[in-house]
Amino acid sequence: MKRTFSSFRYRNYRLFFTGQLISQTGSWMQRIALGWFVLELTHNDAFAVGVMAFAQFLPYTIFGLFAGVITDRLDARRLVISTQLAQTIVAAALTWVAFGGFARPWMLYVIAFVNGTVLVLDVPSRQQLTYRMVGRETLPNAIALNSSLFNASRVFGPSVAGILLGFAGVGVCFLVNAISFLAVLLSLFAMRTRDFFPFDAFERPRIFAGTREGLAYVRGQPRMLAVLALTVVLSTFAFNFNVTLPVLAKITLHGHGAVYGFLSAVFGAGALAGALIAASRARASTRVMIIGALVFTGAEVLLAPARNAYAAGLLLFLVGAGFTAWSANSNASVQLAAPDRLRGRIIGIYFYAFNGTGPVAGLFAGWLCAQGGTELAFALAGVIGIAGTIAAAAALRRRPPIQIPRQAEPAQAA
Repeated sequence: MKRTFSSFRYRNYRLFFTGQLISQTGSWMQRIALGWFVLELTHNDAFAVGVMAFAQFLPYTIFGLFAGVITDRLDARRLVISTQLAQTIVAAALTWVAFGGFARPWMLYVIAFVNGTVLVLDVPSRQQLTYRMVGRETLPNAIALNSSLFNASRVFGPSVAGILLGFAGVGVCFLVNAISFLAVLLSLFAMRTRDFFPFDAFERPRIFAGTREGLAYVRGQPRMLAVLALTVVLSTFAFNFNVTLPVLAKITLHGHGAVYGFLSAVFGAGALAGALIAASRARASTRVMIIGALVFTGAEVLLAPARNAYAAGLLLFLVGAGFTAWSANSNASVQLAAPDRLRGRIIGIYFYAFNGTGPVAGLFAGWLCAQGGTELAFALAGVIGIAGTIAAAAALRRRPPIQIPRQAEPAQAA
């Protein structure tokens, strides 16, 4: 237990964790409500959910490669404060549209695009801030704990959202999310900047030159390339649950909002279990990463023919556990291999690999659901994911381990 929660010895991280736990619960309520809202407005059009995913992830494709350079140029804490404020405004806009009774699908697509643009900067800046709060040695634990809080909120948020969808409607979910951002903003303002771990001195990069430098570094790291290639494959074909889960609940299983909330919460419970297992380990593990990817994709193949909510829930628990065991270890291994001067750019490249194909992936998943239901979507996702994992495992066996440099302690401990 001491090793699992070792990042908690830093005051700044404790504040960050608490604020994010509250905020992420609201964010999951919004995600669940948004997918359901699209299905309601379009009369169960599965492809429309894919269009929503296209709008949400298109900013990553357009701007994602440059997000890391911007993160390297700016103060991470101030940047996170800005992105959290922007997300508060987006949640307020969704609340207004939902309660106003004049919502149209195109309005939701536009709002999703704006929110996705904010997240392009929010994700790498939060990762950069995590590094500043806990340092290099504790970073794998902090990344896994970040994943655990993300997925703990994924259990509670969808459960509450599923209930509210039936009794109060989507507008209440959006309103709760807008209010929840107050917690993370208060935690960010309460941090002590003198307790941050120091960076090695480096010149602030220019946008295009800095992006080229980050890509050149990645090209010279064969193991990093293998991890990033696996990330592209799994995120493109196997991680489209924002499209497939609402279709599974509403169309395949003929359920209502509570069923959708249940399935999302069970997935989150599995993801939380996988994240806590990753947090209990002292370092990032390639072996756990590969095993997690195989569990993640193998369970998707078994999920394809499921026709019962409880059987689907059991398999989604395994999908979630495998997903976070893979993602937490792949994220940590890439970040730890990055020098300080390139850290933001490497984080940006990793999340570009994770989200950059999101627009095409969302449309593809929506099209598969429209053509052959979730059966086709899950089966194809699992088979392609298993093949990609086996190929990545073979490539990693041929490459030497990544050398991880050490880091100095901050001037004052928290």
